[in-house]
Amino acid sequence: MTQPADFKRNEAVGLDLSWIEKIHVNRNAADRRAASLNARRSVKKEYQAAWLIRAIQCIDLTTLSGDDTPGRVERLALKALRPLRADLCEALGVQGLTTGAVCVYHEMIKPAAAIIQGRIPIAAVSTAFPAGLSSLETKIREIELSVAAGATEIDIVITRQHVLTGNWQALYEEMRLYRQACGEAHVKAILATGDLQTLENVAKASWVCMMAGADFIKTSTGKEGVNATIPVSLVMVRAIREYHERYGFQVGYKPAGGVSSAKSALQYLTVMKEELGNDWLQPHLFRIGASSLLTDIERQLEHYVTGQYSANHRHAQP
Repeated sequence: MTQPADFKRNEAVGLDLSWIEKIHVNRNAADRRAASLNARRSVKKEYQAAWLIRAIQCIDLTTLSGDDTPGRVERLALKALRPLRADLCEALGVQGLTTGAVCVYHEMIKPAAAIIQGRIPIAAVSTAFPAGLSSLETKIREIELSVAAGATEIDIVITRQHVLTGNWQALYEEMRLYRQACGEAHVKAILATGDLQTLENVAKASWVCMMAGADFIKTSTGKEGVNATIPVSLVMVRAIREYHERYGFQVGYKPAGGVSSAKSALQYLTVMKEELGNDWLQPHLFRIGASSLLTDIERQLEHYVTGQYSANHRHAQP
């Protein structure tokens, strides 16, 4: 994960239950703020092109299907290294453009690594993704195996029952063990927010995972009935902001699941800029988990360059 030389990685700071129990979320206020963001006019022309290029740099280009094959993953990795056609890159004046990472199952780390060769991070989903209902020992071993296979980032799923029953100590200890098992690999904590029932649960789970040393907090596996939403994102990024103010660590944010259009990517970039500032608009602190998003961004950039929209089938699919 590319980051500034002086970047200070998050560390476990200890579980402060008195702080967790005081957390409350005003659902109506979150919905109003989300509605105000959705109602705004989008950035246009060269500004939109610049934002979409930044969105590409922050994509975790993902394939997490039961029918994944080494060939599909190799194509995904090649697309991650060259996400835009050469003629569009030349017209836009960009060089060396890549996505933020590729994200795959453990079994697909090896074919991804053969193409990536260390040029961008490889993220592996872990800990019995997506349900997270294996034994703790099994989940920790899964992390260790993925790191040994070459994954430089690990996307773990938390045990939802710890949140739903308010067992914050158990969630903290679980997350702390995951962080330790990752070693130098960065860890993204998937909260599966669509399963957590309330925004207060989302906020509390965010804080507990950050207190336990998570490098990123992430909305979803992409397999829940409801995945990334703007209200959930507001709650999570505000927790990140307050955590930074309290402890001095910058934690990253990753919306995932359902972010499939350039317009939606711009909304999440806007949330990051307005709530956290420009420092967080970098791949080491912001990622978008997506598979089809890149195709729509490429179409929008081609329209900016040529004045015409092209059909989806003209763009290479990862």
